[in-house]
Amino acid sequence: MNIYVGCCGFPISMKKYFQEFSTVEIQSTFYKHPKLETLRKWKEMAPNNFQFSIKAFQGITHPTTSPTWKRYGEIKIGKPENYGLLQTTEEVFNSWNQTLEICKILQAKICLIQLPASFKDDEINLENSRKFFSKIKRNNLEIAVELRGWSIDNIERICRKFNLIDCCDPFVRLPNYFKDIAYFRLHGSYEKGRINYKHKYSEKELEELRKNIINLKVKETFILFNNLWMFEDAKAFLRLISL
Repeated sequence: MNIYVGCCGFPISMKKYFQEFSTVEIQSTFYKHPKLETLRKWKEMAPNNFQFSIKAFQGITHPTTSPTWKRYGEIKIGKPENYGLLQTTEEVFNSWNQTLEICKILQAKICLIQLPASFKDDEINLENSRKFFSKIKRNNLEIAVELRGWSIDNIERICRKFNLIDCCDPFVRLPNYFKDIAYFRLHGSYEKGRINYKHKYSEKELEELRKNIINLKVKETFILFNNLWMFEDAKAFLRLISL
């Protein structure tokens, strides 16, 4: 099994990051569409075997009432109410196609689709999910989906039907459905139902993580740290798995 370790975003300069890690999850693509020439520069800077993952644009997942849209600016294309929640609208499908173009330029293997907590586990959203994933083009792209608050049964049902990667935090649970790839995002600790992003993982926790993933029956595992100490924790975990 190949294990790729990195961060959600660049906690240090790109040049140094590419020397330290084998993968990154690009976060800026969630908020806005970067300029294509910028993406091409990133690809040129990275080593040939570097693995980019892309966080899908919020126009696919988050309604425009979400505070995340404050970083986007004025919406000039389409109707604001037609964005987000995997709606089968022109705005959502255009957002996906733009994300697909970004993945193509960076030769990304995986695209993360992170749904908000407001995307409840109900029939409306199940139907939206079925329609969205049955209609989109993928161009051999692997899709990891992060569904928060959904039942294990419905997560497995959607992932199995549409060949999706069940993205989760391994300190909360392990995926219930595997094929060839496992994709984990580590956010910190969980206190009274809220995430503490300031949490720094202990050696004991990182060893627990190592034990949980080494026996997974997959070809590739991606470990992406998304806490305040992401750089230090990712480096510590790399050292641990190289022993």
